[in-house]
Amino acid sequence: MAAVKEQEAVTASSPRDVEAMLARAKKPAADAMALHPFYKGKVQIALKCAVRDFNDFAIWYTPGVAAPCRAIEAKPELVYEHTNKGNMVAVISDGTRVLGLGDIGAKAAIPVMEGKALLYKYLGGVDAVPICLDTKDPNELIRAVLMLQPCFGGVNLEDISQPKCFYILDTLREQAEIPIWHDDQQGTATVALSGLMNALRLVGKRPDEIKVAFIGAGASNVACTRLMFAWGVKPENAIVVDSKGILHPGREDLRRRKAEFVDKWRLCNITNAERRTGGIPEALVDADVCIALSKPGPGTLQQAWLEKMADDAIVFAMANPIPEIWPWEAKAAGVRIFATGRSDFPNQVNNSLGFPGIFRGALDVRARTISDEMCIAAAQALADTARERGLDDEHILPTMDDWEVFPREAVAVGMKAQEQGLARIRMDEDALFRKASDIIANSREMTQWMMREGFIPEPPEV
Repeated sequence: MAAVKEQEAVTASSPRDVEAMLARAKKPAADAMALHPFYKGKVQIALKCAVRDFNDFAIWYTPGVAAPCRAIEAKPELVYEHTNKGNMVAVISDGTRVLGLGDIGAKAAIPVMEGKALLYKYLGGVDAVPICLDTKDPNELIRAVLMLQPCFGGVNLEDISQPKCFYILDTLREQAEIPIWHDDQQGTATVALSGLMNALRLVGKRPDEIKVAFIGAGASNVACTRLMFAWGVKPENAIVVDSKGILHPGREDLRRRKAEFVDKWRLCNITNAERRTGGIPEALVDADVCIALSKPGPGTLQQAWLEKMADDAIVFAMANPIPEIWPWEAKAAGVRIFATGRSDFPNQVNNSLGFPGIFRGALDVRARTISDEMCIAAAQALADTARERGLDDEHILPTMDDWEVFPREAVAVGMKAQEQGLARIRMDEDALFRKASDIIANSREMTQWMMREGFIPEPPEV
């Protein structure tokens, strides 16, 4: 790479910057340990109806509540009019693959699910309930979700190990009457695709021409391959690497278990036209793009390997909590556009830019499911918003502060759902944007008001 020497000089001249970046990267974990016990959780239930005096209890509970109950019994679709079902999402996990921490169990997964619920409410105006199930049996989890669905307008599956996560999602999407979303699959893929759209625009490369190395073959990267191939990346130009090496038809370990690892075996047969073998170093040779969702780093990706990539290389190192390689190390290797899943580095490719707006749109049109086409529409809305703000190598996506991106995603998703015949109700673009904007603004303003009035106390200094 032509840029390697220049980047190395810049990095070597600023060791204090590296120390500062390392310290900054470690601070969120320390703050989390101080503030989680202070607040004892991140979400609570608050009323949304008026209680003028105790007589109102007769309206909201017995005897008055019997009337809407009878109405719903006679016409089940009225549940969306008389209850909060249309704005309720269950965030469900079994705790078997939490962030980069692995199988830590249902109780230990609760902080993540509460955090997800916080983001749903603040960014999308969606009421979300964290539910961590004490089972590792995929069929028990499926049964639980199906039994819970009367109360919810959608379900967000989260942090479930593979390969069962694919089976769970596919089964529930077939059987459930509400949208079932696995954020580790669909959410990650949507935001990664959006970032790739703009990164390719900056480097002047076309999706059907690039070579892509997908490092990691778990739920997230399998979904990235599916969505990126649907958008225009050619499977034959892609190479996928799992923990045992590059995927190819000669992988006997996968051939023997192809009924279990259906998606990996499919990728063995549609990718890697060059039939490369080896591991990460071999996969990265001449690659234009690296999409890494693998073992947390640093050190999972190495500078010497990235130096073998094509000019104007794009690297998304999205492992949590630590990316596969630090940004300054990637830049020293000559990478032009580098992104992580973290908010404290440039170019955050994070699910939080996707799921709040996507579910806002799906709920507002009462979509039956969330299709890949709806995800691609959301990715395009994200990319368009970033372009309007101004693209450069360290700004390929909006940030969570760009709150308007969420109603724009909602519009894109809602319109695509109607176009595909997946929506129960119809709304035009203006109506969808107004509704989403009003709900999201109300949620943000309510949170700020509660902070000003002391209902949410100021956190201690940490």
